[in-house]
Amino acid sequence: MNHHEDAEQTALFEWASYHPELKWLFSIPNGGNRNPREAARLKAQGVKPGVSDIFLPVARGGYQGLFIELKRRKAHGPSRVSKPQSEFLYDMTEEGYRAVVCYGAEDAMRVITEYMGL
Repeated sequence: MNHHEDAEQTALFEWASYHPELKWLFSIPNGGNRNPREAARLKAQGVKPGVSDIFLPVARGGYQGLFIELKRRKAHGPSRVSKPQSEFLYDMTEEGYRAVVCYGAEDAMRVITEYMGL
């Protein structure tokens, strides 16, 4: 996750802090640049490439929970979704989760609001 995505995710979690029904919304710190030793240690502990950034473990609308891959908004088009990220989103959808890509905090807020029926 780059610094622009960090800022978007921070804004999203600040917004979520005002909604008690989102108390279990959490981030999954799989991304980021790490030295090879740290990356190997985390891989051995189960970190997997492609896993979405955010998860809301609340069942709604026939889904078991909501995964969000958060990308930053770009002036020249959306950020790219990697092949492992696309595969994860597809597989989670097949498993009965709502799994989406959101471009910026506002997009994620909209998706969460719709998902939760807020």
